[in-house]
Amino acid sequence: MQFAVAHSRQAFLLLCCWLWLAPVIAQSPVRHTVSGYVYEAGSREALPGVNVRLANGTLGTQTNTFGFFSLTLPGPVRRTDSGSGGTAQADSATLLISLVGYQTLTHTLALHQHQQLQLTLTAGEQLTEVVVRDHRQQVGDSPQMSKLELPVDQIKKIPALLGEKDVLKVLQLMPGVQKGSEGQTGLYVRGGGPDQNLIVLDDAVVYNASHLFGFFSVFNGDALKSVELTKGGFPARFGGRLSSVIDLTMKDGARDKVHGEVGLGIVAARAVLEGPLSKSRPGHASPGSFIISARRTYLDAVSGPIMKAQTKGASDAGYYFYDLNAKLNYDLGPRDRLYVSGYLGRDKFWSSDSASAMSVGMEWGNATGSLRWNHQFSQRLFANTSLIYSNYEFNVSADQLVEMQNRFKLNYTSGIRDFSIKHDLDYYPSLSHALRVGAQLTAHRFTPSAVVVQNAGLPSQQQQDAPIDVLEGGIYAEDTWRPNTHWRVNGGLRLSSFTGSGVAYLRPEPRLSLGYKLSESTSMKASYALMNQYVHLLSNTGIGLPTDLWVPTTDLVKPQQSQQVALGLAKDFAAKGLALTVEGYYKQMDNIISYKEGASFLAVNSPTSTRQVRWEDNVTAGKGWSYGAEVLLQKKEGRLSGWVGYTLSWTQWQFADLNNGHPFFPRNDRRHDISVVGMYDLNPHITLSATWVYGTGQALTVPTARYRSFGIGSAIDASGTPASAQAAAFTNTSVSDFGAERNTFRAEPYHRLDLGVQFHRKRPTHASVWEFSIYNAYNRRNPFFYNLEGKKQTGNQPVATVLYKYSVFPVVPSVSYTYKF
Repeated sequence: MQFAVAHSRQAFLLLCCWLWLAPVIAQSPVRHTVSGYVYEAGSREALPGVNVRLANGTLGTQTNTFGFFSLTLPGPVRRTDSGSGGTAQADSATLLISLVGYQTLTHTLALHQHQQLQLTLTAGEQLTEVVVRDHRQQVGDSPQMSKLELPVDQIKKIPALLGEKDVLKVLQLMPGVQKGSEGQTGLYVRGGGPDQNLIVLDDAVVYNASHLFGFFSVFNGDALKSVELTKGGFPARFGGRLSSVIDLTMKDGARDKVHGEVGLGIVAARAVLEGPLSKSRPGHASPGSFIISARRTYLDAVSGPIMKAQTKGASDAGYYFYDLNAKLNYDLGPRDRLYVSGYLGRDKFWSSDSASAMSVGMEWGNATGSLRWNHQFSQRLFANTSLIYSNYEFNVSADQLVEMQNRFKLNYTSGIRDFSIKHDLDYYPSLSHALRVGAQLTAHRFTPSAVVVQNAGLPSQQQQDAPIDVLEGGIYAEDTWRPNTHWRVNGGLRLSSFTGSGVAYLRPEPRLSLGYKLSESTSMKASYALMNQYVHLLSNTGIGLPTDLWVPTTDLVKPQQSQQVALGLAKDFAAKGLALTVEGYYKQMDNIISYKEGASFLAVNSPTSTRQVRWEDNVTAGKGWSYGAEVLLQKKEGRLSGWVGYTLSWTQWQFADLNNGHPFFPRNDRRHDISVVGMYDLNPHITLSATWVYGTGQALTVPTARYRSFGIGSAIDASGTPASAQAAAFTNTSVSDFGAERNTFRAEPYHRLDLGVQFHRKRPTHASVWEFSIYNAYNRRNPFFYNLEGKKQTGNQPVATVLYKYSVFPVVPSVSYTYKF
């Protein structure tokens, strides 16, 4: 073991040396390099994912997260001027700069030296459908597959539950992404669980992304600039999760002038303020900008007074959530930029009843912070260094006066806190290569559980697991290689490490994505990725409640690991602005964990159990596999936009301690999943939208029978000693039989139609939007859960035991108003 660790450390150090030396390795000489940044006209917001390419050629690149690009040209382009008889020539090149939702920019430059450009894109006008043949972004241009980019403006048009625009619920409408229960924001990507999704906001990990017990996500769309989902073929720069990466980037803030936006909906109000840090000089933008976004629900302000009035002050209950986003950025010079961003969000629920002398409460929340420094070493080398903080906490409490001077108290807390440092380099050495190398180190602190039980009649019991400190690291190198006009290759290697809890791991993670252009508009793609995950989520419900626990790898719990292969076809229909992708995949998952039968996050079954049970004793490890096919037909431009997605998939899990060791379908297994999303700009003032979804019913375990249990139980006196026989209690309880097999029951299919209409009003100094939407327009009673209950019969017939279906959301209309200035 010592030799293996030492050998791995040597390999790690060699890779570190190569990482730092790679950017300065001599390359073959080239003629010119064009680099720079692409901004949004007016606000001067840096734009990621912009396509920069040579006109009438295949050579091109994309801007990174910070709007930077570098394009090394092979040499001067000899252009013949036909207007002068064909004798005049000029050494020049023409660039096409394009992004969905913006007008394509054509920029011609003379090739006499290396050049640094500052380019701006203007937002496209409504009702203008522009089709740029041969120059539009094509899904086959990149070897990357299983990646989806969602324009934030498009997200805001889609009808949503109670009018709250939700990024995660829009992602649920994509093929390969399953939702949990009705209305939940949990994501199950290609058979994986919610903990297998890496959700990052400006490089900071968000561990619990839900408000209102999972019905809304914590991400306020008003503060977001870009949303990307990668569900397979992961580049080497991503690691730490098995199933997907959801990369969200906050807006930088406008640099031209102060802008604001306020909105009011059914359940929450929100506000945004952004602008320059200093006054702009004519012809010069401010060197920095800021943005602040806040949102808060007012359910507590409405429901609290109503409940108190109805119970005459005897009962009180309430719930609220809030989130706050803030970001500052400043140009330290022409080559250096500083970004500071943060997020703070919290949910709180409480209930009290004076008649029963009982009160309960639940509170959870996230806090993140990022300090990022960009430095441009040269026109071909770009660096970003980040210091990152992330914290998630959960607390539940109960207090009840059982009898006079006999008070029961319970307090339970759990959490995870991270400090990280991350460094990335983007290097563009030649025409055919784009290198990315980097490293990250994260110090995790886990608090799996801390339980305190106090009872006046019994000694106080306390179980407080000591905080667990571990280190997780990763170092990577990847290259996007274009050997010729047909092949596109992204290959890389990530070396992940984990130390702590009495274990040490150092594991290689190879990645490979291939793209082959069959024609100008059609490409074949294939990918392979091996992923390791050193943190785990324990869940009783599978729907992402805050009671789920984050725990680390230990000597008893091994890291999760997955291998995924995928094969696909990408086709562009330039004449109609459509893109079609068809993918098939197979994924194997090892060392996934689950609670044992009957185990819970709160293992307090007796007054002494808190001293005996650790969280590792409640879990079991197993494996899983998922395979299927996905089809996506998408249109991002024009008056009519949207997509049609279809997923055919199978997912199975197997644990030695569950279901008698036999494989079973987990809750998130759905054979068929369909989504149809459409948005239509009727005119500059009216936008129509509709969403229809269908999914095979979830696999559930429901009671197959119910029995009455009769017996004699001994009473317990205040000292904890069994009482006399005269005080013995007669018990009559209901017992449900769930059968021997797990998840053998299929819920009814899920389907729903949502409709929406937006009315826009624009003025020179301000704009406003009224939105009306209907969730579940045809009132489909989709199942939320099932339960066995008694049903009275007519006449003298005995009470029948019936399986009842419970639904949550009928038709839900909503209205919201937004004002922008």
